[in-house]
Amino acid sequence: MSNQLRPFHLAIPVDNLEDNRKFYRDVLELPEGRSSDHWVDFDFFGHQLVIHLKEENPKLKEIINPVDGKEVPIPHFGVVLDMKTFRDFSEKLIQKNITFIIAPYIRFEGQVGEQATMFFKDPAGNALEFKAFEDLTQLFAK
Repeated sequence: MSNQLRPFHLAIPVDNLEDNRKFYRDVLELPEGRSSDHWVDFDFFGHQLVIHLKEENPKLKEIINPVDGKEVPIPHFGVVLDMKTFRDFSEKLIQKNITFIIAPYIRFEGQVGEQATMFFKDPAGNALEFKAFEDLTQLFAK
C-alpha cells in the first residue's frame, strides 16, 4: 500500500440536519457538496465529511480520557492542519464564540511531538479535534 495520503470519508449522525448544516457550513466555513433531505457532504479540509440525519440518535455515554490534566472526549475526529491554518481557524472560532471543550493550546511544548490542539462539539454532540505541528514529521514521533 502506498504512503501517499488519500482523502478519508467519514459519515456521522446528527439529530437536526439544518442546525448541523449551518454549523459546518457557516461556523466552520466548510464548502458544502452534494446533499439530500437526509444527508449533506462537506469538504473537510480536502476530506469528505457527511452528516446523516438520525432523528432517533441516542446520545452515547460521554467517555473522557484525562490528557495533560484536561478531559479529552472519546470518540472524537478532526484533521491535522498546518500551524498558520490552525491559528487562523482557531481565531475565527474564538470570534464566533465557539464553546471549547479544550481551548486552543500547545501540548508537549519543547518536546517531541509538540503540537497545537483544540476540542469542541458540533450541535449534535460529535466531538472534534483540530491539531497542528510546526514540524509535520513529528506527527508519529515517539
